[in-house]
Amino acid sequence: MSDMSKIAHKAIFQPKEALASVGKSRHALKIGVPKEISFQEKRIALTPLSVALLVEYGHEIVIEAGAGEASNFLDTHYAEQGARISHDKQEVFECDLVVKIASPTMEEVNLMKNRQVLLSSHQPSLMKLPVLQALMRKQITAVSYEYLQDEGGHLTVVRAMSEIVGATSVLIAAEYLSNIFDGKGLMLGGITGVPPTEMVIIGAGTVGEYAARAAIALGAQVKVFDSSVYRLRRLQNNVGSRVFTSTIQPIVLNKAVKSCDVVIGAVRAKNGRSPCIISEDTVSNMKPNAVLIDVSIDQGGCFETSEVTTHDKPVFRKYDVIHYCVPNIASRVARTATYAFTNIMTPLLLQIGECGGMNNMIWSDKCIRSAVYLYQGMLTNKDIAEKFNLPSKDLDLIIVANQ
Repeated sequence: MSDMSKIAHKAIFQPKEALASVGKSRHALKIGVPKEISFQEKRIALTPLSVALLVEYGHEIVIEAGAGEASNFLDTHYAEQGARISHDKQEVFECDLVVKIASPTMEEVNLMKNRQVLLSSHQPSLMKLPVLQALMRKQITAVSYEYLQDEGGHLTVVRAMSEIVGATSVLIAAEYLSNIFDGKGLMLGGITGVPPTEMVIIGAGTVGEYAARAAIALGAQVKVFDSSVYRLRRLQNNVGSRVFTSTIQPIVLNKAVKSCDVVIGAVRAKNGRSPCIISEDTVSNMKPNAVLIDVSIDQGGCFETSEVTTHDKPVFRKYDVIHYCVPNIASRVARTATYAFTNIMTPLLLQIGECGGMNNMIWSDKCIRSAVYLYQGMLTNKDIAEKFNLPSKDLDLIIVANQ
């Protein structure tokens, strides 16, 4: 055998490198992403990179034209990654699984078909009974982001959005302290020889913690108030620096609010309205041009003088105090919020596909079971049932009975 023949013969049996293909999902999903029509909602459920990953696993993505524009994601960005752009809203809502940010409106529910799966926000405090009843009639299986938990038992979407809102609220305060918006002309923080800006944060949850982090990093003097010593201790440990903390003692709190430059209200209620912590009399005695940011406004607000404002007209003055009371602060930084949201949603959608569909996912994963408030039209959330005086069913028992 010649040398050339020997080389050719050896080449036949040489191992050859090849790209390993990504395994297809056990259950290919048809996912619809509609354009948000809720007032001031600028986020979108999936980014183009998330679409690329889902398509790689064999899922079909249908996105309504213009759905990502408010977050600066263009239709071409999605189309390049394998999504199908639809100009027909009806087509998007006919997908087996609909993923959106805001809770569905009656108009959107009417577009849905029977026995679909819906992933969206659906806060009990903002829920409307006719919309809920319409979902029940169509036997929808619905998941609420507000109840969605991670492996550690934390409310994963709520925490991610709260981190954004906490840090953003401090940047908003910095804007309205400056001369640009007819503020006091202060720089949030301080420099050598100039006393630092004083900030009061009411609420030591995730919003309060990330607001404190941002304010301390900028050099502000921060005081945090909360009714829970546990939350105050956790905040102090997580922030990693000594910060003034106090339980909510009216005399101490009112004195701090009257003398501060910025006050951020981040008190959350588990159900219903947030408690009103600061009275109108206290606000009337605050410094002129002080900034008041009410993050709790979507639950009614924790300041007696709070009134809902919009991103177009975000502030009003009362007693010469600048009030910022915009719900959904996360939409102010829609692109960042979308990335944070899709980091949670994309693995969840992949997991649903790997499990063979939503029913199997609910059966196998207790974290998503906690977020299901409708299962094939049956109400399974006690908070929602109590609000509307409706009967609820135990989801675990339903799942066992259907197996």
